[in-house]
Amino acid sequence: MRLSRKAMALAMASCMALSMTACGGGSTDTTTAAPAADATTAAESDTTEAAGEEQAAIDGEVSVFYYTYGDTYISSVRSALDAALDAAGVQYQDYDSNNSQTTQTEQVTTAIAKGTSLLVVNLVDSGSDDAARNIIDQASAQNIPVIFFNRSVSEEAVSSYDKCVFVGTDYEMAGHMQGEMIGQYLVENYDTIDLNGDGEISYVMFKGQEGNAEAIARTQYGVEDADAVLTEAGKPALSFYDDSNSNKYLVDQDGAWSAAAANNYMQTILSQYSEANNNMVELVIANNDEMAIGAVTALQNAGYNLEDGSATVIPVFGVDATDAAKEAIAKGTMTGTIKQDADGMANTISQITVNYMTGADTFADVDSENVVGTWRVNIPYGTYTGEE
Repeated sequence: MRLSRKAMALAMASCMALSMTACGGGSTDTTTAAPAADATTAAESDTTEAAGEEQAAIDGEVSVFYYTYGDTYISSVRSALDAALDAAGVQYQDYDSNNSQTTQTEQVTTAIAKGTSLLVVNLVDSGSDDAARNIIDQASAQNIPVIFFNRSVSEEAVSSYDKCVFVGTDYEMAGHMQGEMIGQYLVENYDTIDLNGDGEISYVMFKGQEGNAEAIARTQYGVEDADAVLTEAGKPALSFYDDSNSNKYLVDQDGAWSAAAANNYMQTILSQYSEANNNMVELVIANNDEMAIGAVTALQNAGYNLEDGSATVIPVFGVDATDAAKEAIAKGTMTGTIKQDADGMANTISQITVNYMTGADTFADVDSENVVGTWRVNIPYGTYTGEE
């Protein structure tokens, strides 16, 4: 039975009051694929009465695989998805793959052996389709639907199985929107940002992961589109701070898109590039908010981007609009970010899950404007500068 809005809201509120374990949010040991060690046991939603209606749990259990619990944005998706599945009466288990594709593949195999009804997969290795195809092959052999999300999987791979879809974003759009936002900000504040007065803006780019489609697009378009805005306004294109770096980016070697990686890089940079040396980095572009926050911390340690507004602010831009990033923007220590809608992604995944498990059309009750063909749903991005 479909819940009323009021009933769903009460069910979600009830879930929030439960312990983390009851909501599928407890910590897990990811060293093996054994369910008792690396899966969070989710609540089996009790029959709930609200506004005279009953919520009946949907038969079967869903297995949800996260590339890592350590990613701040992914953690927000996990929290929202747990709540959405609880509200829909879906039983589920969350798995932390701990950034290991081998672990995730073993977890999928174990879940299928246990009799899972559906797989929801935040793929670890998105550099090729090999891992995705492996999971699809295992699932299709047992007629189990698969929902990939967030980390890109090709149309060819997804469309190879009629019970497989992808929920994510038009990842190129994040780079385009970030680049345009950066370009506009620079044009409006050029003289203030150009600390050494050489007529160019020196920048550093933090790339989250080699081979990742989102990271590649953000790295490319975040700069290209900013350059387009600058040149249209009669300003020079951006200048990467290190002439010897032909890539024109610094990558998190662990592929974790982490604050620690950006912080370490930024501290090293600031030991060589400074206002005193007349070569200070004047702009920070990061592929996600975690790396942006890591850069902000290093800048603050060097006396920049202070919360009291007493110091020079080096503009820092990220992607995701995490709570930490929005707080930093409100404090003036970070400049802008691109909102990646965790709630929208979670609600869409939950709706498609219910559709598969109840035999409804795959995209029933999903915003048709966001549906692409028969294989994916794009969750829209938005800019965030604290003025919205």
